[in-house]
Amino acid sequence: MNLKKIIPLVLLLTSISFYAQSGSSKSKKEQIQSMKVAFITTELNLSAKEAQRFWPVYNSFDDKQYEIRHDKMTLCKVHLTDAGMSKLSDKEAATLLDKMENSEEDLYALRTKYSKDLREILTPTKILLLRKAEDDFNRKLLHQYRDKAKKK
Repeated sequence: MNLKKIIPLVLLLTSISFYAQSGSSKSKKEQIQSMKVAFITTELNLSAKEAQRFWPVYNSFDDKQYEIRHDKMTLCKVHLTDAGMSKLSDKEAATLLDKMENSEEDLYALRTKYSKDLREILTPTKILLLRKAEDDFNRKLLHQYRDKAKKK
């Protein structure tokens, strides 16, 4: 096994052990991020030049995507409860629908820009590997949470 594959693997294993010991949600988020970085780096086998250009674009996209989704979820939590729905007028509901649709359009525009930016950095094959790596990572993370919940 070459050094490029060993270092991210060690980072991933270290991150997992810290995650298991952690208590605060902020540090958990940071640990998940570091696990994700290690996992994606390993899966994509990024060169140093690719990594230097890729990670700022990826992190910016990830932050903006999180912000848009968080704002949408906040809207939904406030207004789409049983109590909130009973108080909504048709005009307010229409405004809420417009906001939700706008956030979906914002996400689509963000993904389109991200895809264009990635094409300048990575090959199409690596972009597809990235999407697969993200899905695989999310699946593994979900399994870890389920396993942890079963043990409690």
